[in-house]
Amino acid sequence: MRRNAVLFVVISVLSGFGSTAMSLVAGIWILDLTGSASRAALAGLCVYAPTLFGPWLGGLLDRLPRRPLLVATNLLLAASLLSLLAVRGPAQTWLIYAVSLAYGISYVLLDAGESALLPAALPAGTLGEVNGWRSSAQEGMKLVAPLAGAGLYAWQGGGAVAVLCAALPVVGALLYLALRLTAVPASPERGLRAGSSVLLGRRVLRVTVTLAAVSIGVSGFAIAAQYEVVTVGLGLRSAFLGVLLSAHGAGSVAGGLIVGRLIARRGVTAIGVAGTVLFAAGLLARCLPWWPALVAGAVLGGVGLPWTLIAAVTAVQTHTPVELLGRVAATANTVMFGPTAPAIPLGAAAVQVGARATLLAGAALCLTAAVAAARRPGGLDRSAGHEETVRDGADLARGRVAPDGPGVR
Repeated sequence: MRRNAVLFVVISVLSGFGSTAMSLVAGIWILDLTGSASRAALAGLCVYAPTLFGPWLGGLLDRLPRRPLLVATNLLLAASLLSLLAVRGPAQTWLIYAVSLAYGISYVLLDAGESALLPAALPAGTLGEVNGWRSSAQEGMKLVAPLAGAGLYAWQGGGAVAVLCAALPVVGALLYLALRLTAVPASPERGLRAGSSVLLGRRVLRVTVTLAAVSIGVSGFAIAAQYEVVTVGLGLRSAFLGVLLSAHGAGSVAGGLIVGRLIARRGVTAIGVAGTVLFAAGLLARCLPWWPALVAGAVLGGVGLPWTLIAAVTAVQTHTPVELLGRVAATANTVMFGPTAPAIPLGAAAVQVGARATLLAGAALCLTAAVAAARRPGGLDRSAGHEETVRDGADLARGRVAPDGPGVR
């Protein structure tokens, strides 16, 4: 167990560093080549767009051998990154967009693939803890990678960053090959409906994934309001946003280190609710006209937001039939991250009414979702989630058990 856990954490460190550094540099590179901030922002759209196709991409993980697919995805990503060595001027900007799109596709496949692979590598009782370690590793890289990537870009240019980032998935592919896995049964059903049936039919999955979707969506909705509070409400320089980003990252690292033990004691639903409440408290703190409150709010949000995600991912891993994990995990990722795309422009429009009103509205939505989850039958009862067996999930996928019928809480 320890060997596989260490390998997964190292993979998270490598992927977190490479993706964060390259995402930042891609925008800077396009901005330098074209002088257009809007064209630079389109690189981010290329990264997020494949999330909408998660259920289809996740189906590949259930149809094909998972580990070879993850290895191939890493190697193809490395090859696409090396194509950036051909960028010489604005005429080759399309290559940066293409690589950003490749990153987006790899995110879907690797995130869902690792979620599907973890139960074959680790005991079920350790999944929450290892997911927390992986989250801390990725968040820690967000504190280091932007400076390293921007520094290397300023020193040697985008090609050097591309070569460095191409080397990391190659190492990741080798680490996937080093994992010791148990056998995974073949998928009994090829359609997309099987994955959505499991996700919708099991309460523990519906609740935790919904809480994560609400929190992550509200985080996008609140971006413009946070900018407004910092620069207009408090009259601080925009550089202060970097302080908040660091505070958020510190909270995420600390929260990720303890969330596994909390999940083991209280269950995934309780931690999903707690994370949503903490994130809402962080939004409320940012409404206060005092800069230390903004920092405290960023720390609270840094703890709470990953908790909702880790709870949902752990629920998917422990309450989904193994042969359907690929499509269920990918569908869950689409549900959790898909709302971010419309939430960001909605938040930008809402801030015209008032930044603090926007933050209050986001906090109210999160608290409403948390209260609804806690008050439902079986709410925060730790045993509620653990009594649902994987066999029930398989029956749901085959249409044998009605959602919320016998055997499903």
